[in-house]
Amino acid sequence: MVPKKIFFTKGVGVHKEKLASFELALRDAGIAHCNLILVSSIYPPGVKKISKEEGVKSIRPGEIVFCVYDRESTNEPNRLIAASVGLAIPADPEQHGYLSEHHAYGETEEKAGEYAEDLAASMLATTLGIEFNSDTAWDEREQLFKMSGKIVRTSNVTQSAIGNKDGLWTTVFAAAVFAEDHDNNVEPKTA
Repeated sequence: MVPKKIFFTKGVGVHKEKLASFELALRDAGIAHCNLILVSSIYPPGVKKISKEEGVKSIRPGEIVFCVYDRESTNEPNRLIAASVGLAIPADPEQHGYLSEHHAYGETEEKAGEYAEDLAASMLATTLGIEFNSDTAWDEREQLFKMSGKIVRTSNVTQSAIGNKDGLWTTVFAAAVFAEDHDNNVEPKTA
């Protein structure tokens, strides 16, 4: 099975119970009604990126859904948390890309997103034979990767939040969700 569609989503949830805060983050992301299967970081060749709205409409309650996701939780008041999924797509449409996961305490949404993007781009660069110094800043590596002509685009989806001031659990969630082609107007066949 090679997915044909993908969408990106994120969410945040707050509750007195940690698990319930995760559920609320999934609801905010629009995918709480599915069974999520965490997969590794390959962005399939030829996969079509669709909007979150189209993606959420394409998944059915109870469906097993493959995704790359990350989450972070805290019950520490005012603690900054972030969860991010980075993406790097090669110029060659026959080549696979990479997705990466990153979660952190104390990082802004921008910093966490850039880090996840950098991770995905660096993984892709190593498979494409692009030589780079991993100690240089992301901005420099990003330019090198794009100038090589082998990496066409990088991006990220990131959710950050500040821990609830009253110590309730706060959970952030970010995901790349693989979607199947379904005709949601057709009733499932029964035997």
